[in-house]
Amino acid sequence: MINNITTLSAIAHEGRLILFRLLVKAGDDGFPAGELSRLAKVNITTSSAQLSVLANAKLVTTDRVGRSIIYRANYKTISDLLGFLMADCCLGREEVLRPLQGITSCCADDTSKKEILK
Repeated sequence: MINNITTLSAIAHEGRLILFRLLVKAGDDGFPAGELSRLAKVNITTSSAQLSVLANAKLVTTDRVGRSIIYRANYKTISDLLGFLMADCCLGREEVLRPLQGITSCCADDTSKKEILK
């Protein structure tokens, strides 16, 4: 079980949210730390600190591949957080849920890593 306060707090920072969104869009391939830094237009020290906060909140996972650290979005934690927000915050209220119906269709779009790198 995740700590929802920690998780929400981790993405409540503009720099971390940028990194998080890049990783979500990257899919299962993720990105090496240096490439994430470049894409987010921040120095490696800053991105490393921000990614550490996201990892501590279990929003991202890390794997060492050779000399690189590959970061990936942790879809289980993301799903748990979204479930918490939908169940505990919306209470099934139609006026809240209706605008969200179209969101899942956007998730079916094939956003390739090439598009992210543009």
